Parts: sequence; C-alpha cells; structure tokens
Amino acid sequence: MDLSVFLEPAALLALAGLVALELVLAVDNLIFITILTGRLPPEQQPMGRKLGLLGAVITRIMLLLSAAWLITLTAPWFTVFGMEISGRDLVLILGGLFLIWKATMEIHERVTPKSSDEMEDDATGGAGASAAAPAKKKYPAFWAVIGQIAVLDIVFSLDSVITAIGLSRQIEIMVVAVLLSVAIMVALAEPLARFVNKNPNVVMLALSFLVMIGMALVAEGFDVEIPKIMIYGAMGFSVAVEMLNMLSRRAQLSRAYRAIRDPEGRSEAD
Repeated sequence: MDLSVFLEPAALLALAGLVALELVLAVDNLIFITILTGRLPPEQQPMGRKLGLLGAVITRIMLLLSAAWLITLTAPWFTVFGMEISGRDLVLILGGLFLIWKATMEIHERVTPKSSDEMEDDATGGAGASAAAPAKKKYPAFWAVIGQIAVLDIVFSLDSVITAIGLSRQIEIMVVAVLLSVAIMVALAEPLARFVNKNPNVVMLALSFLVMIGMALVAEGFDVEIPKIMIYGAMGFSVAVEMLNMLSRRAQLSRAYRAIRDPEGRSEAD
C-alpha cells in the first residue's frame, strides 16, 4: 500500500468526502445492530454489538480488496420483464426485502397488545411460577441474532463499498476511509445503545427508518434511484421533531413535579 498518496491535497479532500459519506451509510448499519442486540440479555449486548461491528469491518475490507470482482457484479445476470438484473441488484433487492421484513416484525411485536396470559406471566414471572422462582425472560439465541446482523452487514457493506469505488479509484484511500468510519461507529455504538435503551420511543422511529431504507435498497436494485439526500433529509427532520417532542415531555414532567411540590404555586422565597 502506497501511503505517499496521502501527501497530496486532492487525495486528502477525497478522503474527507469519502469518510463523511461512509459515516452516513454506516448509520443504517449501526441502527440495525443496536436494535437487534437490544433483544439479547443485557450481559450479551456489548459483545453482540462488538461482533456486529467487527463483521461490518471485515466485510467492507474483504469487498474492497476484491474490488475487481465486485465490479463484475454490476454486469447483468438475467432479465426480468425487460429489466436487467445484476448480482449487485439481486443482493440489494433481497437485502432490502429482508430489512423490511425484519423491521416490520419488530414493529408488530412492539405494537401488538399482550394477551392476558402473557401479562399474567410478566406479573407473576411465568404461568404457575411462584414468587420465589419466577420464570426467566425468553431471549433469542445469541448466534441467531449475530447471523441476522451478518446478513445485513453484507448488504450495507456492498452499498458502501460500491459507493467508495465510484468516488475514488485508489484502494489506499478507500481502505482508510472505511477504517476511519468504522472506528467512529465503534466509538458511537455504546452511547447510541444507552440512548436507545433510555428512550424506547426512539426505537420505533429507528425501525421506521429501517423500513424506508429497505424500500430504498429494493428500489435501487430495480434501478430506481432515490436521491440519498431525500432519504437522510427526511430522517434528519424526523429526528429533529422527535427531539422536540422529548424536550416537550421533559418540560411537562418538570411542571408536573413542581405542581406536586408546590400545589399553590408559591415561590421558594415565600
């Protein structure tokens, strides 16, 4: 690898732009990893996130090092209704459908009311369980969750690496950009997980984003280009609105707390 390329101003500008773009694309991956690992037992969640991010790093680097093979994925494999489908298109379509399915199932689980039996189990620790020996909460298998993350790591990595190849033909710049973006992802993983766990309403917003991203991947697989600025602009606007809602709820709780402490509205000076 020729590191002297980083002494050129044009290469540094390309690196900065590529890192910024890789970070935007990596947000999708990080949201998915955070939500899926949130279903694991608390003691397994940090390890699940680390393995998910490690898989993202390895997948991206392997795809970058096989850039010559990756370019061949853009060649048509077969035709459907007069539309040419390449290997890349097939991966994006299947990955997008998987993402839509998974996010929809997560949303369904969160909005479906629990049955009386399930509510009783939650209250008593399991049907017929005594208070001394409550039933343990059921968690998905650790490696099943990691497997689902691995599938989407491939999809997100493919989109990310093909974008990188389109912006720069120098493998050194692409590898460094991917490594820097993933390093920032690793640094943000735990704070993002803590924020999501403290604000469950954010999970629903993130799942909605994943459905939208899945639809965009399917559309891209069928050569219907949706400008990413529109997708991420909508996501940014939604996040801003949700932040305002969170501030509003906090202000309401603060006023309610003050009303309880001082129901007659007296000031502290009085």
